[in-house]
Amino acid sequence: MNTQAMKNSKITKWLFENVIYVFLILLVIGIIIASPDFLSVTNLINILSQSSSRIIIALGIAGILITAGTDLSAGRMVGLAAVVSASLLQAGDYAYKMYPSLPELPLFVPIIIAMVITGLFGALNGVIVSKFHVPPFIATLGMMIGVYGITSIYFDRPPYGAQPIGGLSESFTKFAQRGIPIGDYEIPFLIFYAIIFSIIIWVLWNKTQLGKNMYAIGGNPEAAKVSGVNVAKNIIIIYTIAGLLYGFSGTLEAGRVGSATNNTGNMYELDAIAACVVGGVSLSGGIGTVPGVITGVLIFQIINYGLAFLGISPYIQFIVKGVIIIVAVAFDMRKHAKKK
Repeated sequence: MNTQAMKNSKITKWLFENVIYVFLILLVIGIIIASPDFLSVTNLINILSQSSSRIIIALGIAGILITAGTDLSAGRMVGLAAVVSASLLQAGDYAYKMYPSLPELPLFVPIIIAMVITGLFGALNGVIVSKFHVPPFIATLGMMIGVYGITSIYFDRPPYGAQPIGGLSESFTKFAQRGIPIGDYEIPFLIFYAIIFSIIIWVLWNKTQLGKNMYAIGGNPEAAKVSGVNVAKNIIIIYTIAGLLYGFSGTLEAGRVGSATNNTGNMYELDAIAACVVGGVSLSGGIGTVPGVITGVLIFQIINYGLAFLGISPYIQFIVKGVIIIVAVAFDMRKHAKKK
């Protein structure tokens, strides 16, 4: 093979492995050409702010995907955490409090309660998958339905019925809506929360035995078991960590929006899974990085924000996202098949 042919082969291989990124970059360039105003500091801050809670969710799901699992219950756990935290953090003088006699609690208490609840559901997912050997798709599908039922029962409370839980305390809204002034702009706290959790997860994945075990399980669970890895224990821990992340993200969503309903978080898990795949996390397990996950979430958020900025119909946005997901998964599976 001559030098030119080898060069063409390398280019073809690179395009094959990165076609989804090329497509997305071209799409973003198209948005910028159509509306140069899209490139502004304000829009960038808005995109990063809207991405923050999604990044935290995606980091939880990514760990599960690396073990060759999946989690369809993530969005509903986000909704449960949002409803629980909002109900416990309503202002003392709000007329429609869920718990009229409850004094205003310290901010961290309801957040911890919400995270513990979703962490327990995450652990239950891990037990069902690892101990009872139920396929992750089925186990988490059942959990998704069950958690939504629990959230709806809690949300549909007397005497006010299924009304949005609002009137949140000032400390809660400040926690999720305010930021740090820098020059003429305010950098939302949400961005810093996402950075902190990204660092924590990066350390877990790259500097701890749990991270090594996670990649080993995803690469070959039988080989991991033979080498002394307690597969069931590690899977339960990974699902539990994911549940804790969903819980914190749910509290952020409630505080950011200023209210919560039983439909908060609906379909968030699909966006997160898609972002993970676009960011290089393999559905076949064993492959994935924190920067890749963050990149995937940001790409999706830029596209969502950009198409909305251009006034594109939400229905068209669904079509674009659907195409991206199919293409990303198709190329991921092809790359995995070629390696095998």
